[in-house]
Amino acid sequence: MITKGSFSALDIIGKIIDDNVTEGDICIDATAGRGFDTLHLCRLVGDSGHVTAFDIQQDAVDSTKSLLEENGVAHRADVLLKSHSEMDALFEENSVSLITFNFGWLPKGDHNIFTKKETSIPAIEKGLKLLKKGGIMTLIIYYGRETGFEEKDALLEFLPTLDSKLYTVVEMPFVNRPNCPPIPIMIIKGI
Repeated sequence: MITKGSFSALDIIGKIIDDNVTEGDICIDATAGRGFDTLHLCRLVGDSGHVTAFDIQQDAVDSTKSLLEENGVAHRADVLLKSHSEMDALFEENSVSLITFNFGWLPKGDHNIFTKKETSIPAIEKGLKLLKKGGIMTLIIYYGRETGFEEKDALLEFLPTLDSKLYTVVEMPFVNRPNCPPIPIMIIKGI
């Protein structure tokens, strides 16, 4: 039963993450942002797991590191000033339990800097190779105003092309909400 006053894409993806990440897992936050997903993952993986977070903005990296330090879990994570499209240089194939993406711009940041299809699609492709069998990738596509429509359209055209024998892709759009509601998506490897 849903008891909150509202229900969001973050609620959907948060539930998927909660149900699938366990202590000892290796996880990637591909778009660190302000660090809230990284913090949540650090709490779930415990001291025996590890989280690596990526962001191309120093402001996001600094925010994430500060949040992890404030909550005593900085030792469970690496926060890197790198594009998510470089994640394959740090992990072996079939080694990661969960990868999460929030596409769009940095909350309370410069809206002129946002994720783009040119790096987002390669990052998804690389991330899928890194996931172990049964591993999950979550995406939230934020778009609106002047930005994000091109990326949203490219992602929604790309995802159906994934081999259905290797991946299950579930898109969960809000169909009756105004103003470009975020689109939550889950990809499961090997089911």
